[in-house]
Amino acid sequence: MSSIELHAAQRDELETIENLMQFYVYDFSEWLPLKLGEHGFFNIQPKPGYWRNPATRPFLIRVDGELAGFVSVDDNTHLEGAEYNIGYFFVSRRFRGQGVAKFVVSTLLSQFPGQWQIFHLDANPPARRFWAKVIPDLAGGQFTLHQRSVDGYPCTFYRFQCPTPSP
Repeated sequence: MSSIELHAAQRDELETIENLMQFYVYDFSEWLPLKLGEHGFFNIQPKPGYWRNPATRPFLIRVDGELAGFVSVDDNTHLEGAEYNIGYFFVSRRFRGQGVAKFVVSTLLSQFPGQWQIFHLDANPPARRFWAKVIPDLAGGQFTLHQRSVDGYPCTFYRFQCPTPSP
């Protein structure tokens, strides 16, 4: 059994997340018309001030001590009443299908009780399958589905309440 760790990224680790964003965007280029720049990198532009926003919480993911990805929680919500959103979520291909992503989401939900929205691009079949499988379990079957467009792309949103853990 692998040891999975999720730890809050410090300011000096944001460069690591920016580097991992190249792989994140590369994965998305399978479904979206994203182009490489002239120097062989994707032009990654998180919204201005995204990492400086106090509501944005970046995390690094490690498996058996090895860097395996990143995730961010933010308040960039699209559904009325939602408090938390997963802004970016990337698990390196080598670690996919091993329960890493589900562990990360479960850990985040326990750390941030409240109203959540989690969404995926409809054009991304692996995300569609992953969220359809894990949300019913993690939300205790109590969630609503919504269809919205984000930046012109059709998306599916899950909205649910994550209770405060009992002491």
